[in-house]
Amino acid sequence: MTSLWITPRYEPGTVFVSVAIAIYASYIALHLTRRVRGGDTSLARGWLMGGSLVLGTGIWSMHFVGMMALRLPFSLGYTYGLTVLSWLAAVAVSGLALGIASGERLGLGRLLAGSLAMGGGICAMHYVGMAAMVLEPGIVWDWRWVLASVGIAVAASAVALSIFFWLRSRSGRAGSRWQLVAAVAMGLAISGMHYAGMAAAQVPAGALCLSAGSLSGEELGVLTSAGAVVMLTMTLLTAAIDARTERRSAGLAVSLAEAQDQLQRMALLDPLTQLPNRLVFEDRLGAVAARCDRFGQRAAVLSIDLDGFKPVNDSWGHQAGDQVLREMAARLAALACASDSVTRVGGDEFLMLLDLPHDSSEAAQAAERVIQAVRRPVTLGERTLQLSGSVGIALYPEDGPLDKLVLHANTAMQTAKRAGGSVYRFFDARMDAGTHELMELQQELRLALERREFELYYQPKLDSASGQITGAEALVRWNHPKRGLVAPGVFIPVAERFGLIAELGQWIVEEACRQLQVWARQGVRMRVAVNLSVHQLRQADLVERIQQAVRRHGIDASRLTFEITETAAMEDADMTLRLCERMAAMRATLSIDDFGTGYSSLSYLRRLPAQQLKIDRSFVRDLETSSDARAIVDAVVRLAHALGLKVVAEGVETEGQDRILRGFACDELQGFLFARPMPARELSAWMSGQPGEHGGLAFRPSLFADLLPGGASG
Repeated sequence: MTSLWITPRYEPGTVFVSVAIAIYASYIALHLTRRVRGGDTSLARGWLMGGSLVLGTGIWSMHFVGMMALRLPFSLGYTYGLTVLSWLAAVAVSGLALGIASGERLGLGRLLAGSLAMGGGICAMHYVGMAAMVLEPGIVWDWRWVLASVGIAVAASAVALSIFFWLRSRSGRAGSRWQLVAAVAMGLAISGMHYAGMAAAQVPAGALCLSAGSLSGEELGVLTSAGAVVMLTMTLLTAAIDARTERRSAGLAVSLAEAQDQLQRMALLDPLTQLPNRLVFEDRLGAVAARCDRFGQRAAVLSIDLDGFKPVNDSWGHQAGDQVLREMAARLAALACASDSVTRVGGDEFLMLLDLPHDSSEAAQAAERVIQAVRRPVTLGERTLQLSGSVGIALYPEDGPLDKLVLHANTAMQTAKRAGGSVYRFFDARMDAGTHELMELQQELRLALERREFELYYQPKLDSASGQITGAEALVRWNHPKRGLVAPGVFIPVAERFGLIAELGQWIVEEACRQLQVWARQGVRMRVAVNLSVHQLRQADLVERIQQAVRRHGIDASRLTFEITETAAMEDADMTLRLCERMAAMRATLSIDDFGTGYSSLSYLRRLPAQQLKIDRSFVRDLETSSDARAIVDAVVRLAHALGLKVVAEGVETEGQDRILRGFACDELQGFLFARPMPARELSAWMSGQPGEHGGLAFRPSLFADLLPGGASG
């Protein structure tokens, strides 16, 4: 009996290809769900549109590859319009799927509506695609299989949406493995829907394909499968690159955020103690002062300085000093109430803001607690040390205005230090006069450095045996436009306190070298002594600076003598030793100044490449009245000579002092008895033989190049 229907056959290889395309498209769909949820709205919208196009093309191509697997006794073809319409349906359903997957949450209603819409779209794509194959007589549909295919499409859509939402929170290798498993399940579900729909189509025996002359089934299947695979692969690669770029950008964003946090911490915190810095303190002080003005309340600022902290750095190193500062910062922070503020303003100085003290007695009690906290021993490894603290207190609004409050607290702290330390002092208006003068002098000193208002005076040195001048010491003077000639005892301490001494010291070296060059052109081989401050000794490039000045002015470094105080030399003996060795290598003479006032170690003194000791004027002053002074000077001269050093006595003002020093065989003498410090022009006039009030003293002939060829010097 002849059958009424054609029994369809399927090519297994082509069926496998169609299923593989479905799985591949599903895998990419799952991958794209993360892209359409990106933080950049325009980029996510672009991925939604592009992903819909590519994914829809993949599903649509799976349909036509599946149709290509169908083997019928006649040639197949598809009409253009319905084929394009089926493609649009596939793109639309893909866009719907990706759009739903990009939502924040998937409720039951959203899942049901989305599943019905997606399932309907997939069925529409399939059955419109089937309709594009125009048969005569037409296909007879088995509605049981049609309903089954619709059910499979809706169920597959529900599963797909659930997987979309479940997988998008997964990451790493686990997420990739589950994505592959889910893609296989989705691909099989889509393929099941397709082949269920194919089973629903009953083709009458003797039917012909009227659209065989349009789009060829074989050509369309090959073209769509190849194009879909290429498009899907390109999309996958692009998505992977985009994901990598996004991860890298996210990593950079995290790093940038961490860097910004770090910079903010650095901008607001002291890097050593992690206390709020001066900027935060001043902001807090301004807010507290504004509230005090509004409600008639008061505040107090405590300026705290550690007494005796410097020897910690000098003796045990900066690492130990930093540990002490961190410990003190922690103690002060522990004393502060929630509304108070503590900050480190530099070095070993701290500020504490007391909010709402009822009266000055509360501020005094807080200062006493600070002093007691600082006084507690600090353990550094196996060592224990004990410091003290000086505290200055300024009250607001009594000791205001606001912009002077910290300065007034600091002034009171300096008064506490001068009282011996480990005490507190309240600011008093009488302290302010000295502060104003000090600040004014500091500003004028800065201007003086810019305007070069300084001048070197030269005080001759006398050879005790011959009575002739052998050289001179350079002493700086300040020609103030209003104050007149300012002595170094006035402005040198200010320069040291405000960090100007290094610049001033460098100018002195430069000016001394310049004057030596002038004298050399006049045929004078004068030797000049220059004082180096302890601040200059701490400059890492001090020797290089001196060498540059010597080369710049074209002088012989042996014409320079550098005087270093005994206290400065012993402050960091190893550093001084290295510095002196480098100076000796450049042939400069080294002299230990103010000898007898410090605590020299004879072992270090023996190792120092110095050529001179300079006895402090305090011993010279008492030579005629004190046997102790005479014994000390005699011992110093003998010690120096035993070490191969010459001895210079400064501050010689009387003939009695002169006689005693000559009796001790002191090598050189310096003081008002012989000559006062004088400008270079006056000393040049004296050397040239012009009359002056110098007691008939003469210059050693070896100072003059034309008198003693070969450049010998005294």
